[in-house]
Amino acid sequence: MTQEFDLAESLARGVTGRSGAWSFIQGFAAHWADALQNGDGWTEADLAEAEERLGVQLPAALREAYLLFGRRRNLTSNHDELLSPAELYVDDAKEALVFRHENQGAASWGVLLERLGDDDPAVFIRLDLADKTAERWERWLERLSLCFVEIVLSESVQAEGESCDFLDPDADSSRLLEETCLRLPFPTCPVGEEDHATRWFLGQDVLLRDDGMAVLARGRTPEDLDRVRDRIPGDWLNDYR
Repeated sequence: MTQEFDLAESLARGVTGRSGAWSFIQGFAAHWADALQNGDGWTEADLAEAEERLGVQLPAALREAYLLFGRRRNLTSNHDELLSPAELYVDDAKEALVFRHENQGAASWGVLLERLGDDDPAVFIRLDLADKTAERWERWLERLSLCFVEIVLSESVQAEGESCDFLDPDADSSRLLEETCLRLPFPTCPVGEEDHATRWFLGQDVLLRDDGMAVLARGRTPEDLDRVRDRIPGDWLNDYR
């Protein structure tokens, strides 16, 4: 945590609603990446063209996020991909408006068409399965603004460079993560998941994501990342010291 931006405190406000979510993302970008600038979002014309093409009205939360930072790929698309307005589409079953893809096509995120009239609707995920008849839209997070906070956090720990790393955790490293880092006030996802729910932690200027299978870490600097590697020893993928 820093004097300029208290990540945990700002995140606690960010999970309460849309305005808090956008304020958190603005602060996070300024202190963990690059401050948002004019031109980092899509235009009203871009969104209007998407609505006309699709024949639907985009939810307020989706519009606000796209207008604010939708073009900032280092915040939204380091690993998975936030679709551009021109790429938004309705799935073949006519159940959901899809706005995000997993990087290898293994999953898609969307908003159910029946909830597009909500300002901040729930987000659902659909896995790409060999048995297409088994595919379902499953609840991911309760609000779209929460999903955009999760996107920015998740993409930040999967950026390229010396400030990010990956740990295959064991019982000791999982215990040390909980003992040495602050659990962040963000809901677990997917909704209702227990064994592989995503949890967020904060070390000393290090953000960590634990999804039950791997721990991903992002330091504000490479030195910050080294410090958490020392506190949580293990087989860190990119630790060549």
